Amino acid sequence: MPIAERLFPATRILSALVLLLFAMTLPGAASAQISLSTAVDLAEKSSPAVRSAEANVRKAWATLSETKDAYYPTVDLGSSIGPPPYGFPLGNPDIYDIDAQSLVLSFSQPDYIRAARVGIHAATLNWKDQQQQVALDVSLDYVELDHDLAEIAALNEENSYAEELVTVEKDRVGAGVDPRVSLLQAQLTDAQVNEKRIQLENDADEMRLKLAHLTGLPLDGLHTDTASIPAAPAIGDQGPSDKDLADNNSGVASAYENARSRFLAAHGDERQVSRPSIGFGLKYQRFAKFQDFASYYHNFQQNNISAGIQLTFPLYDRSLRAKARESAADAAVAQAQADLGRDKLSEEVLAARRSVREIAAEQKVAEITSELAQEQLKTVDAELTNGPGAPGAQPVAPSAAQKAHIDEREKYEDLLDANFSLMKVELNFLRMTGQIENWVHGTAK
Repeated sequence: MPIAERLFPATRILSALVLLLFAMTLPGAASAQISLSTAVDLAEKSSPAVRSAEANVRKAWATLSETKDAYYPTVDLGSSIGPPPYGFPLGNPDIYDIDAQSLVLSFSQPDYIRAARVGIHAATLNWKDQQQQVALDVSLDYVELDHDLAEIAALNEENSYAEELVTVEKDRVGAGVDPRVSLLQAQLTDAQVNEKRIQLENDADEMRLKLAHLTGLPLDGLHTDTASIPAAPAIGDQGPSDKDLADNNSGVASAYENARSRFLAAHGDERQVSRPSIGFGLKYQRFAKFQDFASYYHNFQQNNISAGIQLTFPLYDRSLRAKARESAADAAVAQAQADLGRDKLSEEVLAARRSVREIAAEQKVAEITSELAQEQLKTVDAELTNGPGAPGAQPVAPSAAQKAHIDEREKYEDLLDANFSLMKVELNFLRMTGQIENWVHGTAK
């Protein structure tokens, strides 16, 4: 599809409406459940940053048209008619005139056209970079909301065990079996669980608001679809070269294309200083008879036409030379900024890769710890149901079972936190390497 059609505002608005209607007809639409890919698609259609980048692409196309249209004649229609002059005529008895001018030959114009074409590519890459940034923002908010909802569910279970523990300890303290400090510890655990749940509920509300603003969906009841979140691809120790990173990251690639466009424009400005140019002109004038010009001019006629070629040789023009130096400096600055962006990206990718290794190790520890807590809980439940296995062993207290349930939920919540921390780093890594949209749609490598 031509890019002009992709940029047509009506098409963009229609696509957003179709996606919105589709999202509202998904299962669970009553609670505004939405998949990750649909949320990203909706956000990319409505994001102000994406719309701005899209407008810059249209501007780049207009710039290309402007540079090419210099070869097409500009046609003007004018008139300078007035009352008869007093005394000798001071001008032409012009009823109307048609003036046409165009560029025939310029050694600089082809460079300007090439610069405009590269500028379109740079603007398109920047547009894609903004879409990827929106995809990252939506993905991070979506994954965080999904994490919050999962952890809130675990905290609700933990809260029920904590409340039961408080009840058990009240009875045991009242019976003189346990000291009052045991009750205070149980109440502290219950209060801490409630505190953490409130914090996560507030964070979930904040994530819902962000997603609602990004997607245009209603805030109330906005829920995630966990199954729509793809698994993050494995990230190895060996990464792509700096050149591959620059090619895959749309932001850095756009910066390099912008620098190339500026160099081409600077080359065109330099050629203007020393190369001739040729222009074509055509003019038609119709004179008025009622102003009595025929009395003063022999062979007066109403219809007059002239055409010619204008050849210009630049001999000395300080402003053109200064403009050429200015353009060359702008191109050098753009190139340096692109190099700086590439180097910064390379460093960030390396840091992200190392962070993935560290957090993945922490996630593995949390995973084993959670499994260990589950096994310990099974042992406590079995002893509580069947009694201690060894003769003469002390029976398991009811409070021990509640503490084991609470500990298992805490370790599970730690695992959820570790998974989320790892996912955040991986998503940022995918953004740096230009894979975030592919990951959202399940095609990341």
